[in-house]
Parts: sequence; structure tokens; C-alpha cells
Amino acid sequence: MKFSVLPRRIGHRANTLCGPDVSSSARKSRKAHFNAPSHIRRKLMSAGLSKDLRKKYEVRSVPVRTGDEVVVVRGQHKGREGKISAVYRKKWVIHIERLVREKVNGATVQIPVHPSNVSVTALKLTKDREDILSRKAAARKPRVESA
Repeated sequence: MKFSVLPRRIGHRANTLCGPDVSSSARKSRKAHFNAPSHIRRKLMSAGLSKDLRKKYEVRSVPVRTGDEVVVVRGQHKGREGKISAVYRKKWVIHIERLVREKVNGATVQIPVHPSNVSVTALKLTKDREDILSRKAAARKPRVESA
């Protein structure tokens, strides 16, 4: 029996948008994701902006950083707010101030939350971060070509 070289999903154009060197294999995509180096994990650990910030900056999401104020929008701790105290890239989680639990021995530990489960309500802005936001906003605007 001869197999044709068709994409796995109907309507999915295998590798046409990415180029010949990029695989559409789920196995390879997962390996690339979980073995990603820190500078790539930074971008992968992005969180959506709240509706007012989205309107203000015309950007949908940003990589999280220590000092951003967030609200948990998914999971057991939905609705809890706080400031990001740590971004733990190795474990793909963030720690939020006041989001702690008490251990049996009385010690308190931070509850890890994945950045995709939070919404950023206030940004800690630096010059670099403002430049990133303006670049992302400019890329979203449609270009008008003059003829």
C-alpha cells in the first residue's frame, strides 16, 4: 500500500507557511517547546492584557515580568489579584504575591500559576518595554501602500 504525503489535518497546509525546515509534527513541536532555552521561554510565557490595557496599547499579550499586576482568570484561584513576585522559567510558572498556601508544618509556600491563566491589569513599564509595546502595536496596524 502506498501512502501519500498529505497533512494530518484537513485544511492544514503542511509547512507551507513556515518553510521547509519547520516541522508540523506534534512530537517535534512538543520537544521544541519543553526544551526551549530561557530567551525563547520568555516569549512563550506571555499573558493576555486586560481589556483597558488592550485598548490603550493596541496589543493583545506581553511576556510577563516581575512587578506586573495580574488577576487569575482560570483555575481554582480565579479572581485572585496580586503582583508577580517571580517568573520561574525553568518550571513554566509565575509566583504571585499573596497567593500562598500553608504547609502542614506551618510554613507558607507560593502557589505556582501558568502565565496563560492570568490577565495583566497593570504593567511595570521600562523604556525597553515601551519600545516593545510600540513595535507590536505598529505591526498590528495595516500598512497603506502608496502607488
